[in-house]
Amino acid sequence: MATEITASSYIQHHLTNLTYGKLPAGYERADGSVLSDSLWTMAASGKEAADMGFWALNLDSMGISILLGAVFYWMFRSVAKKATSGVPTGMQNLVETVVEFVQSNVSSMFPYKNPMVAPMALTILVWVFFMNLMDLIAIDLIPEIAKIIGVTVFGADAHHVYFKIVPSTDPNITLGMAACVFILILFYSFREKGIGGFMGELCLHPFSSKNIALQAFFVPINFVLEFVNLIAKPVSLGLRLFGNMYAGEMIFILIALMFSGGFLMGVFGGSLQLVWALFHILIISLQAFIFMVLTIVYMSMAYDTGEDH
Repeated sequence: MATEITASSYIQHHLTNLTYGKLPAGYERADGSVLSDSLWTMAASGKEAADMGFWALNLDSMGISILLGAVFYWMFRSVAKKATSGVPTGMQNLVETVVEFVQSNVSSMFPYKNPMVAPMALTILVWVFFMNLMDLIAIDLIPEIAKIIGVTVFGADAHHVYFKIVPSTDPNITLGMAACVFILILFYSFREKGIGGFMGELCLHPFSSKNIALQAFFVPINFVLEFVNLIAKPVSLGLRLFGNMYAGEMIFILIALMFSGGFLMGVFGGSLQLVWALFHILIISLQAFIFMVLTIVYMSMAYDTGEDH
C-alpha cells in the first residue's frame, strides 16, 4: 500500500540526508524488523540516520561537495592552462575577475606574508558559492532522479530514498569547513605568538592589573571569557552559513507545497518561487563572501602579536 504523502512527510523527506552508518544489534528498523546483529546500512528514515550516531556519513552532502570541488578545480585549472596575455575569453575574464576580487580583499585584510591565505580564500569563496548555488535547482528534480535510480537499480523502497543536494544545508559540512579554518587559526597562533603569547591572550585580557594578586584573580575570568570567544569563532562561522542556507531551502520547500493546492495556488507559488530565487542569488553570494572574509580576518588575528585588543 502506498504511503500517503502529506505536507509534513514531504518536508521531512526533503530535509533528510542519504545516510550510511551502523545500527546496533537489537535495533528496531523503520519497517518493524529487529536486527539480530549490528549492521552497516543505509538509513531508511530520519530517525535511523540520527540513531547511527557520530560515524554516520551523509553520502549526498559528501558526494556533491566533492563533485563541486572537482568542478571548481577543473574550471580554474583549464582557464589557467589556456590563459593568454591578449584579450581574454569570457571564462578567462570571469576567473580573472574573481581572482582579483579575492586578492584585493586579502591584501586589505591580511597585512602579513603567507602564500596559502589567498588560494584558501579563493577556494572558500568559489566552493561555498557552488554549494549554495545548488539551492536554485528545482527542489524535486534531483531527489526524484535519485528515487528512480534507487528503485530501479537497487530495488529500494521509494519512500526510503533520500537525497539532499545543497551541502551547505548540512551542518556536518559547514562545521567541518569551520573546524579546518579553526585548526589553521590555532596552528598559526602558536607559530607566530608561541605558547606563552597565545596563553597570554587567553589569560591576560580583557581584564588586567599591575597588581600581581589582582591579576592572578583575573586570570581564570579572562580565560573563560577568551576561551568562549575563541570557540565561538568556528561555531558561528559554520552555523551562520548553515542557518541561512537551511532557512532558504525551507522556504523553497514550503513554496513547492503550493503547487499541490490547485491551479491558482500553483501560479502564485510559481511567481513567488521566481521572486525568491532571484533574491536568493544575493543570499548565496553574500554567504560565500562572508565565510571568506571571516576566514581572512581570523587568520589575520592569528598573526597579530600586538597588545591592543
